[in-house]
Amino acid sequence: MRRQGPSNGPTCSYGRRDEVADLKKGARITGATRDKLAADLKKKYEKGASIRALAESTGRSYGFVHRVLSESGVTLRGRGGATRTKKK
Repeated sequence: MRRQGPSNGPTCSYGRRDEVADLKKGARITGATRDKLAADLKKKYEKGASIRALAESTGRSYGFVHRVLSESGVTLRGRGGATRTKKK
């Protein structure tokens, strides 16, 4: 089933077009560009976006986004989900 309406390119988990998506896929990101990307990712992650959603919206890998967040000092959230308990 296809969605109706125009496609505006990659979006973040909140439905807005991501400004960071203009980076070329696979291009090395250094210096001020990397600092700006790290700040944007940090802000979105702290507002509740997942690493996977950020990776998809920027066209980068999960590992890259995880590394950039870690380098910028973000406290990463746990994986969530139900935990297993011992049977009595």
